[in-house]
Amino acid sequence: MADTRTGAAQRGEPIRVLLVDDHALMRLSLRTVLETEPDIEVVGEAGDGNEALAKAAELLPDLVLLDVKMPARGGIGGGIEAAAAIKDIAPSARVVMLTMSEDEEDLYEAIKAGASGYLLKDVLPHEIADSIRSVVGGQSLISPPMAAKLLTEFATMVRHGEDRKNPGPPAPRLTDRELEVLKLIATGANNSKIAKTLFISENTVKNHVRNILEKLQLHSRMEAVMYAVREKILDLP
Repeated sequence: MADTRTGAAQRGEPIRVLLVDDHALMRLSLRTVLETEPDIEVVGEAGDGNEALAKAAELLPDLVLLDVKMPARGGIGGGIEAAAAIKDIAPSARVVMLTMSEDEEDLYEAIKAGASGYLLKDVLPHEIADSIRSVVGGQSLISPPMAAKLLTEFATMVRHGEDRKNPGPPAPRLTDRELEVLKLIATGANNSKIAKTLFISENTVKNHVRNILEKLQLHSRMEAVMYAVREKILDLP
């Protein structure tokens, strides 16, 4: 069974983070907050997507904290395009978008680009560190209101027949319990909440998530939700 954690979580070493934001003050604020955490190490900074790509290739961080809205420089057209490029060059790195944008299209494009999290910049400082730990531990992180927007966007695409131009083989069969877990993931629930809702342990939730990803041959929880909506595995209003 595949281990969805990144290298740091597997080795028990500090989580190595690359900060990417075109505002130097924002990077300084993030560094100041994260450097108080003994299990998190800021290994580098970048001010645009092109620089982020170079730093990601050089440093191979466990996680990249990346602004969505950045000016296009050096051939990289902003945070979402940078996220996709980083996932290509450093596929083991998790990407978390940190943004002011509550636009569901930005959220959807970020997930398509491989982001494992989408945080708004009004998040509390301690929540950033907790979010980094959760994502490196294998969870996807999207606030419930944004998760609802994401599902709305998926449902609209399905109704319009988008993203199904080349349908593949039939979707692998998930168990009833796996479907319950997937539906809760789609609401933005983390492992702890899923465990409490279904009256099972968090380790059991993790096993179900791994099984879902293996069956669907996907890499993240939100990719699984996208797939499930597209293949009409989930019932949406």
